[in-house]
Amino acid sequence: MDFFYSQKKRDPQEHKSFFVQANEKTQEQEIEQLSLILAEIIRSSSCKDEDIVFLCIGSDRYVGDSLGPLAGTMLKESQVPYRIYGTLEEPVHSFNLKKVLKGIQKQFKKTLIISIDACLGEKNQVGQVIFQEGPLVPGKALEKVLPAVGDYHMKGMVNYIDPLPTSQFLNDTRLYTVMNLAKIIVKIITRAADKSASIHDTI
Repeated sequence: MDFFYSQKKRDPQEHKSFFVQANEKTQEQEIEQLSLILAEIIRSSSCKDEDIVFLCIGSDRYVGDSLGPLAGTMLKESQVPYRIYGTLEEPVHSFNLKKVLKGIQKQFKKTLIISIDACLGEKNQVGQVIFQEGPLVPGKALEKVLPAVGDYHMKGMVNYIDPLPTSQFLNDTRLYTVMNLAKIIVKIITRAADKSASIHDTI
């Protein structure tokens, strides 16, 4: 779980961000655009499919933090050709993240890691998916010290920041919101996989 601040508050030197809005009128177009971007990232990485890792972070014990393992489970069920770490059955969370990362580093000489996690932001951002270059810092919202992970990362805005304790929002988050975000993320990745495969077939 991570905090997210709006583009206006971000350092202009930071990597460019891509958004999928909650608005259904624009959502499909934005999903298609982001899947194209992801497919090009995968293609240009020159990694084999089996060396591309989607690291889905979170715990199934809290609705608000279940986005990662839910998306990971859905990705496995979709049979994408990539390595998926973090599912409802075998979640990757604060207690085992370092161990999982060591295992990945030991197994792969060259890999592309895209991390996925839930985050909190502003009220009007709930339901958005944010894709950024650079590592994700999981656990920031709960003030946990965890390693930054990923060459790129996706964050799903599951709830908003409020004066109430952050941990309470993990329980107050709607499963409907988390499920919709997981579906969007999986749709982006599965489409990117199809597009990447099509590019390889034509080369």
